[in-house]
Amino acid sequence: MKDFYNKIQACTNQNRMVALATIIKGQGLGSKLLIYKDGLFEGDLGDSTLNDQVAILASQVFNSQEPKRVDLTFRNEIIELFIDVFPPLPKLIIIGAVHIAIPLVTMGKIAGYHTIVIDPRRAFAMRDKFNYAEELIVEWPTDALERVGIDEATCFVTLTHDEKIDNPSLAYALKSSARYIGALGSPKTHAKRKTALVEMGFTEEELQKIHSPIGLDIGARGPHEIAISIIAEIVAQKHGKL
Repeated sequence: MKDFYNKIQACTNQNRMVALATIIKGQGLGSKLLIYKDGLFEGDLGDSTLNDQVAILASQVFNSQEPKRVDLTFRNEIIELFIDVFPPLPKLIIIGAVHIAIPLVTMGKIAGYHTIVIDPRRAFAMRDKFNYAEELIVEWPTDALERVGIDEATCFVTLTHDEKIDNPSLAYALKSSARYIGALGSPKTHAKRKTALVEMGFTEEELQKIHSPIGLDIGARGPHEIAISIIAEIVAQKHGKL
């Protein structure tokens, strides 16, 4: 047991998602299987076929990033399992130290996200405006993102309205496993953005990952209300409500 939790902690420290399946009713009560995102696993539920089945079931938990109880019929017996998931620390990466980013950082922090603001423009990226941001990075986003990293627990938004900054950033995010990608801009702006991204080699299907215009349509006006709509959309997607 202790060895499993040490490995879970190690995965968390490395920003790797992992799941732990435990038999809570039926044959093999208490047996555990540690399952990695790539399908590999450690431990034993008492049968290699059962191990394989549960490793496949874990993919649903990886997608939702929420624990799940599962009833499984195996060799004419009902086995009940609890599959817990341990995602990486959730991050909110904001490209653009603009007015909307200020309340978005605050709301993201309240929602439990490690907030990172990236903007190469020193005139915008001033620490006194972003006291609540865990990281404020004054670099070109594509350079900073190599170091920061985007994983399955990362929400990613672009806010600058500057295609020289936003488009390369979105291209980077689209190649990642980001949980949420959003981009500020009108439908006309997004159509132009999509054309540029298609020219960069992305398909229409891939571009469907981008939420734009960003945020839930709640009639938001002004930076604070727009920030609320963005956080609301992120939460809605997290819980499968979009």
